[in-house]
Amino acid sequence: MAMVFGRRESSEGFCGLALWCRRLCPARPGEEEYSDIFLQEREEQPSPRSPSDPPVPGPLAQAEQSVQHPENEPDLDGLVNDMNTSLESLCPSGNMQSETVPLRQNGQHARGQPPPSGARPAEPQASAQQKVQRSQPMHILAVRRLQEEDQQLKTSSLPAIPNPFPELGKKESPSAPPAGSGSGSGSGSGSGPGPLTLPSQPQPPAKTDVKIFGEDGTCKVVEIPVDMKSRDLCQLLVYRSHCVDDNSWTLVEYHPHLGIERCLEDHELVAQVDSTMAGESKFLFRKNYGKYEFFKNPTNFFPDQMVTWCQQSNGGQNQLLQNFLNTSSCPEIQGFLQVKELGRKSWKKMYLCLRRSGLYCSTKGSSKEPRHLQLLADLEDCSVFSVISGKKQYHTPTEFGFCLKPNKVLQETKELRLLCAEDEQGRICWMTAFRLLKYGMTLYQNYRLPHHRKAAYLSSLSGPVRSVSENSLVAMDFSGQTGRVIDNPDEAESAALEEGHAWRRRSTRMSALGSQSPLAHSSLNTVIHKSQHWFHGRISREESHRIIKQQGLVDGLFLVRDSQSNPKAYVLTLSHHQKIKNFQILPCEEEGQVFFSLDDGNTKFSDLIQLVDFYQLNKGVLPCKLKHHCVRVAL
Repeated sequence: MAMVFGRRESSEGFCGLALWCRRLCPARPGEEEYSDIFLQEREEQPSPRSPSDPPVPGPLAQAEQSVQHPENEPDLDGLVNDMNTSLESLCPSGNMQSETVPLRQNGQHARGQPPPSGARPAEPQASAQQKVQRSQPMHILAVRRLQEEDQQLKTSSLPAIPNPFPELGKKESPSAPPAGSGSGSGSGSGSGPGPLTLPSQPQPPAKTDVKIFGEDGTCKVVEIPVDMKSRDLCQLLVYRSHCVDDNSWTLVEYHPHLGIERCLEDHELVAQVDSTMAGESKFLFRKNYGKYEFFKNPTNFFPDQMVTWCQQSNGGQNQLLQNFLNTSSCPEIQGFLQVKELGRKSWKKMYLCLRRSGLYCSTKGSSKEPRHLQLLADLEDCSVFSVISGKKQYHTPTEFGFCLKPNKVLQETKELRLLCAEDEQGRICWMTAFRLLKYGMTLYQNYRLPHHRKAAYLSSLSGPVRSVSENSLVAMDFSGQTGRVIDNPDEAESAALEEGHAWRRRSTRMSALGSQSPLAHSSLNTVIHKSQHWFHGRISREESHRIIKQQGLVDGLFLVRDSQSNPKAYVLTLSHHQKIKNFQILPCEEEGQVFFSLDDGNTKFSDLIQLVDFYQLNKGVLPCKLKHHCVRVAL
């Protein structure tokens, strides 16, 4: 700090010097803080000295003499040294007590005013030397010590500044008082504004790792948010696997130790389902064409004797959907099923009734009176699963078993409610009814969501978009100058045969000219189909049936495999009316070339790709057209 010296025209000793200094020493324990001390002007008359007062010390007397005789210029350096020496003798440790005097609003001392309540009692009249000490310039301490004590003064007397960014982890000083407890004088109650709180930043959703298995045994670990739904994860896997998204992909909850599995609904949270699975359980990624088959062909489900309504129904397709989706309606699915008794290996045929409130069994024949109905399972607390190997693991009477698994069950088979139907159609109807009564409108919204997205996408396009569906695939004749659509099936078949013969003649002519022909070697047309998704190679009849059942068992679902009885032949496995049929594809030779046929040589094809393409457009000798092919995707 700087000390400013100047001369004033005054005859009052050292007080005539324009010496301005700031008390920088902080208050010691038991003392009060000093405010800035300014020397009063002559308009406020000081109290006269008494004869008993001690004389003014030497340096002060010299300062008064220098003020009275301005023509004698004092030695300023020597004066400063003398004052420092005097200060060290007067206040060696800086312990000087200040008087508590009430102040007016303008900062002057109040005269004749009693001290406020709570203040320290008035002290005796101070001596002249004490008054002289109050007018002394203070000893200037070292700069480092001043900074430390000034910082201590601030932290002990000022309120703490709240941290506006608490998420950065900066904490307030432990020595600082709580925010809002101000201690400055003249601050009233001392309560300051509360801490400044900023709106918290949105935290990213938590993530978890999920292990997904493919049909071929491959595995992939995917990091997903905890709120990701099953449909979103399927779309992510389709994108990463470079598959065609035809809204038939699904996640399967598979429990190998229990021998059961089920398809997750599109609205279910994957992380939530994963938390209820045991260590051996896993997710499978595969297709299921029959997931929403009820909304496409509702008349193929629920025979009349299987469903009863609380109100009269006309049996139409739209009315059937509304009765199941309307929460005010009370449909009942009824019929006989084989039921496994809990804790026993025996099975018993019982009359069951499925309602929105749960699954009931009748204790007296087919009676549905309330006193004869016993609750077997609650729909809200369990899920429906298909039994994979029922005869081997649970000794089911037939192969069409299913079960109701409580959500809390992980590995205990005793708490599974095992059921068994007479045929596959009965099992599909019971499982579909369970899903409809449990999820209702949510299930229908899952079915309609892809259609709404597709319609919104098409509407956003400026030009018309051609739909490539099975209805737009027709036989064409390009023999003339312009092409035409062949409406007659017989004409379409003959056109296909003519195209095959024309291709064979072109290949023969090119071979004669020495060019490499794709049909010149019989080995090429026997291996070209191996790159197709619908070809599954050397698998057994039972394995092909299992794949068909797992992927929906809908009309037109097919695959092609090698024949086990004839090494040169192939087998077309096709689903129709919830039954699986096999058709043998036999090779036949003509003019040294190999062809393939399903109808004993009446319709010949140079390779299996042509054969599959033809029967996707024409039914021919098959019970239905080829619509969906079973596929296995490597993740």
